[in-house]
Amino acid sequence: MLDAARSTVPAPLATAAGIRAVPRLSGLTGTMRRLAQTRIGLVGLVIVGFVVLAALLAPWLPLHDPLDLMMEHRLEPPGPSFLLGTDEVGRDILARLVWGARGSLMIGVLTVAIGLSGGLLVGILSGYYSGTLVETVLLGLMDIFAAIPLLVWAIAIVGIFGAGSVQLGPLVLPNEAKIILLVGLLFIPGLARVSHGLALAEARADYVAARRLQGAGAWSIMASDILPNILSPIFVQASVLIGIGIIIEASLSFIGLGVQPPTPSWGGMLADARSLAFSDEWWVATWPGLAIFLTVIGFNLVGDALRTVLDPRRRDGGPAL
Repeated sequence: MLDAARSTVPAPLATAAGIRAVPRLSGLTGTMRRLAQTRIGLVGLVIVGFVVLAALLAPWLPLHDPLDLMMEHRLEPPGPSFLLGTDEVGRDILARLVWGARGSLMIGVLTVAIGLSGGLLVGILSGYYSGTLVETVLLGLMDIFAAIPLLVWAIAIVGIFGAGSVQLGPLVLPNEAKIILLVGLLFIPGLARVSHGLALAEARADYVAARRLQGAGAWSIMASDILPNILSPIFVQASVLIGIGIIIEASLSFIGLGVQPPTPSWGGMLADARSLAFSDEWWVATWPGLAIFLTVIGFNLVGDALRTVLDPRRRDGGPAL
């Protein structure tokens, strides 16, 4: 009878002792391999990997100084000397794109890190203490912040405090750090809402009730049981938010409230090219706009692929045993 039962199970699932779970690639390596096996995941990884690699290697790449004003090469079209051309004051656009990627990626990643930390804390607490005053207060605060769009918050607060450095006691926050902190805090409500729904479902699961009967404390259950089980969809959301963070940084830089000149930034490069938008110097505005577009698309594609890879109902062709 056992042999007959085994015969109905696909070969990879059958063992000498019976049936085992579907083998899954564990850790970051397995996830990256699964991502690369999907079309959109592979395209997204190539785009994101190229941008990240260029940003990391910027100091060692054979590029012109991004701040060097070469007026004799002003508005020079793409060619052998300047692969992507020069801007209205003779600066190399390729060098400014590569160095601008460092700031955009740093702001995008760090804002999501801040948003993840706060969003997970608020979401898990409100989900675990569902139906209590804790949930009401925390979610009420999140609703207040989420009622106003992210970019409006960012423009309003940066406009109030100005585009320069801010003195906080003994600390001096440069404008980039101020943007990271601001956008990171504004990411918290959205991530808190997502993590709250996931944590609420986990908090009502039987294994959490069993852990309570075993005498486990609330913080222990939240940290060791609920948190690991809700991270997969949260990471999907975070990968998309990195692209949104890059757009917000570029938008603030475009209106003069973000990264301040002469530091290279993609939004600042677009702002400098406004006067040339309808001229023959097409390359000045095209390349920074294309860099923003492709980078955001890359992170969105990675997020879509992660949703497929980390969903046990969709990977492996169906539900995992």
